[in-house]
Amino acid sequence: MISVVVNGEVHKVDADPDTPLLWVLRDHLGLTGAKYGCGAGLCGACTVMMDGQPVRSCRTAVGDIEGRRIVTIEGMRGRVIDALRAAWIALDVPQCGYCQSGQLISAAALLAANPRPSDADIDRAMDGNLCRCGTYRRIRAGIHRAAATLAGAAP
Repeated sequence: MISVVVNGEVHKVDADPDTPLLWVLRDHLGLTGAKYGCGAGLCGACTVMMDGQPVRSCRTAVGDIEGRRIVTIEGMRGRVIDALRAAWIALDVPQCGYCQSGQLISAAALLAANPRPSDADIDRAMDGNLCRCGTYRRIRAGIHRAAATLAGAAP
């Protein structure tokens, strides 16, 4: 049994230590927000927060997360994610939605570290989060809108 802390709760899971965190989240804990995309950590669909930093859960072994805090899209709370979600809705950012949990987690990490990102900052932070529908301009606009909301400016 492996003990993991996900979304503030301790869970005991019966999994091989080499099992990707993504499968533990989805198959053992029923948290399906992180998606399987490429399995190689290149697309970002499986992104979760680990100790406040975005990581690819398909490339993170569950045996390597002992003592770490994992937060999935289901557990994201606070002003930053609320501003991002509102911007996503207002700007109709998602198309199919498959990549959006990873996009939102990466955007939240960016805004937590840099509350007023430039286009170049956004492009760097979001690099590796692929959107097959190509909504990159709306994603960037959503991040700018959320930053403006968080700064108290009208979006």
